[in-house]
Amino acid sequence: MRLTLVFRWFLLLGLVPGGVGTASADDARVQNIRLGASEGATRLVLEMSERVDFKVFSLDTPRRIVLDLPSLDWPDVNASPEPKGLISGLRFGQFTETQSRLVIDLKTPAIVSRSFVLGPASGFPHRLVVDLKTSSAENFAKQVAADRTAKRAKAPAPGASPEILQAPRKSNRKPVIVVDAGHGGVDPGASGRKAREKQVTLAFSKELARQLRNTGKYDVYLTRSRDIYIPLRQRVNIARKHQADLFISIHADAIKRKNVRGMSIYTLSETASDKEAEALARKENRSDIIVGIDFDDQPPEVADILIDLAQRETKNLSVKFANLVVKNARGTTRLLERTHRFAGFRVLKAPDVPSVLIELGFLTNRSDEKQLLSVGWRRKIAKSLVKSVNGFFSSSRQARMTQ
Repeated sequence: MRLTLVFRWFLLLGLVPGGVGTASADDARVQNIRLGASEGATRLVLEMSERVDFKVFSLDTPRRIVLDLPSLDWPDVNASPEPKGLISGLRFGQFTETQSRLVIDLKTPAIVSRSFVLGPASGFPHRLVVDLKTSSAENFAKQVAADRTAKRAKAPAPGASPEILQAPRKSNRKPVIVVDAGHGGVDPGASGRKAREKQVTLAFSKELARQLRNTGKYDVYLTRSRDIYIPLRQRVNIARKHQADLFISIHADAIKRKNVRGMSIYTLSETASDKEAEALARKENRSDIIVGIDFDDQPPEVADILIDLAQRETKNLSVKFANLVVKNARGTTRLLERTHRFAGFRVLKAPDVPSVLIELGFLTNRSDEKQLLSVGWRRKIAKSLVKSVNGFFSSSRQARMTQ
């Protein structure tokens, strides 16, 4: 009887073994994602257009299981199945230029008991299967340590520190602006009824970059121009690599209180201006954790010097730009009460680049979400930001001339 039930469960998930395919993974597509659960066990199935290679490993704090794959064409993020069994959540998408990632959030400690690929059979395509089983916290920690050791053994020797040191800026060049589209790829960000934050931020960032370039006054760079994840530290390093004179990070928020709406802007501070700002910074700073980055493998933070008295001029310039944004946005769109706030956002921590983080609105508010998806609204708000940028650099030039 038990064997019959197990077989039926396998059949339900399309896991009756078949032949192994050999197609290239260049154009591989994830056609479907399915979950099945029984007592103490959960099975994840990716239905694939082709056979692909994969790697699986575990991470703690919080407990996750990570599946690394080649670049894939993923289904719409809204097609993700409801979590069940040992799984509390799934995230997937492009992780690097050549790599996709699926992150499994665990309800309780669990380890991978088996992971394998099945070829087409019984009307099912190629399938990548990951079986999870419950584990003690101690055994999960041992698995994390073993995976970490194995990963380091295969990794190349570490190179020099990734810190980007800026050369002196040329005085006769155009001001350089880096526009950062928040989240992306395996990190979708906040969710609304119709949109994900990563989609909203990319669309707006492209529009802002377009308008800034059209002025002919600035050299403008995007941290990402497609749906891919960029680690927070790398976003900071992109700004420093280009010797940016201004860094603008674009986001959209979500909150349980669906009546809350309006745009806000944040600058860096060691002490948050309020509990809401502190909570938002904590959430945004978790992006690298969410996508499965192992901080034990990361070099030391470029600067825990980041919030230091040496940054005073940079922070003052950031506040100056934020005040211009608020001034020019007022009357153009709805603003959150106490529009300019302060918190310790990691993405704002370049010590020598004035930086702001703009929350365009709340995806959890229907009126805000409608605006965020509107081409006309994006153009209008981008125009007000261009006005703020013009004012910022105009006053900076005047200040230098009077020195």
